[in-house]
Amino acid sequence: MHFDTLALRATHQPDTTTGAVVPPIHLSTTYARNEANELPANYIYTRTNNPTREALEKALAVLEGGAIGMAFGSGQAATMTLLQALRPGDHVLVSTDAYFGTPALLEQVFHPWGLTYTRVDLSDLSAVQASIHENTRLIWCETPSNPRLTIQDLAAISEMAHAVGALCVCDNTWATPVIQRPLSIGCDVVMHSTTKYLSGHSDVLGGALIFKEDNDFTQRVRQIQGLSGAVPSPFDCWLVSRGIKTLSVRVRAQSATAQRIAEFLDGHPAVEIVHYPGLSHHPDRALIDRQMSGTGAMLSVRVKGGAAEALQFIGKLKLLIRATSLGGVESLIEHRASAEGPNSTSPVNLLRISVGLEHPDDLIDDLRQALDWIINPANKAA
Repeated sequence: MHFDTLALRATHQPDTTTGAVVPPIHLSTTYARNEANELPANYIYTRTNNPTREALEKALAVLEGGAIGMAFGSGQAATMTLLQALRPGDHVLVSTDAYFGTPALLEQVFHPWGLTYTRVDLSDLSAVQASIHENTRLIWCETPSNPRLTIQDLAAISEMAHAVGALCVCDNTWATPVIQRPLSIGCDVVMHSTTKYLSGHSDVLGGALIFKEDNDFTQRVRQIQGLSGAVPSPFDCWLVSRGIKTLSVRVRAQSATAQRIAEFLDGHPAVEIVHYPGLSHHPDRALIDRQMSGTGAMLSVRVKGGAAEALQFIGKLKLLIRATSLGGVESLIEHRASAEGPNSTSPVNLLRISVGLEHPDDLIDDLRQALDWIINPANKAA
């Protein structure tokens, strides 16, 4: 089936009792046993399992082409649970350009616990190979990366990981399975912040892991998920499942608008550089075409000047909302260095844009007037 159909079929499971087309939300935290003290449907307590969460987890596995899906209370909870399944003394490789919360977890939580890690430019395969240790057990990819949208060769990195018995994990939040399916390329695990595109409406917090195989490591992660209780509520699971129904049409529409915005910004006199996989002159054009079926709705732009110019620019915007997060129906823009704080590695003139579902002409007009204000000395004087 085409992905559009797949997404609907995976989340549309009519209720067998009533015939309701939209499945009910099972809010119960506990489940009754029969006269023989047996559990009729193998549900005992909602921290370990719940019908609504189970339906979402099955849908997640279908979307990414995996064997097992697991839902969590946030993307960070998903990342943390996966890292907890490793052992003290194990080594992790993580990209130098990645969501800042991932290396923060490694440094502040897991390094004191006994994990070691190396940050490396995962777009440089020779650097990846040189950074692999005998005890490397996991390589954490994120492509396109946050916030510079670097592209990493998932097939090549997976092969390097497997050569030393390590797992290759891909944070696929930005690309979504609409555009990229890492498990089919060679990765072992996919992570999502379901807060973003999968739910798609900026109203639910969630995360997910999808595993290519159901093996001992997968079951260890499942055990930690249940023991730690880092799980979403049934209502949050239902919201994510509802969002998945429109995932494909949203991402494709947002991506088309992002392409137009990137082309408008590229070469503008107030812009230093645009980071977007859809630009024709992108240095990784061949890899993008091979690995992705689209180019996504995220881009970042570095305006000419420093933090002052970047903040002046976003201060003049009228449609794009100055806010953290991404993947919703509304367009957001963020000065990434401010959001990440004093330890940020993002350039001070970089702005991250999550393109929503507004008309592209309106968004471009808004960006144009704000950029023109920055480069016009008369406006500055006024």
